[in-house]
Amino acid sequence: MCGNSMSAPLPAIVPAARRATAAVIFLHGLGDTGHSWADTFAGLRLPHVKYICPHAPVMPVSLNMNMSMRSWFDIHGLSPDAAEDEPGIKQASENIKAMIDQEVKNGIPSHRIILGGFSQGGALSLYTALTTQQKLAGVVALSCWLPLRKSFPQASANSANKDLHVLQCHGDADPIVPFVFGTQTAEKMKSLVNPSHMSFKTYRGLCHSACPEEMVDIKRFIEKQLPPLR
Repeated sequence: MCGNSMSAPLPAIVPAARRATAAVIFLHGLGDTGHSWADTFAGLRLPHVKYICPHAPVMPVSLNMNMSMRSWFDIHGLSPDAAEDEPGIKQASENIKAMIDQEVKNGIPSHRIILGGFSQGGALSLYTALTTQQKLAGVVALSCWLPLRKSFPQASANSANKDLHVLQCHGDADPIVPFVFGTQTAEKMKSLVNPSHMSFKTYRGLCHSACPEEMVDIKRFIEKQLPPLR
């Protein structure tokens, strides 16, 4: 692939077993790639769903002593009052919206697309869903937080996703993104979308990772929000 080290390679894709009529776009966490989540979703695949796991660009990350790694935006800290990379978050969100537009051009309407992510990727998926005018089928937000939370509800005033279905998952032993961040995010989300469509699931003893029980919950959510077309 042409370009410099800032370029992101093409996404890892788990194709649908037959004609794709729905898609899941899932964003990995800091320092990871889309490949690990593509491998995970290959074990959860539904025959009509295409799974798209893009790779974040490589950039210096303030939180990690400016070491360069795959990151959707810069992270200055993980405390509630830490400064946030507002331009980077907004640009990353625009990039994800463009990815959704591309799938629409490929024939999958936005209301048949679930956006999701883990940790930093989950944070970006929540922000994007709340600020886009593309109506989505749902969001899967794992071990994450809502970025630029103080900009809401104004930031979501024009959103098409007031009735968005959200599955938010968090381990109660998470030492990286504390569990309280998850619960506070869930409360904030209930004020921004229909609270009856908001599901927050807790996994006892789970650190900053995923677990089989969580993956079962994710598969059920995808099955419910993206049923096969009759």
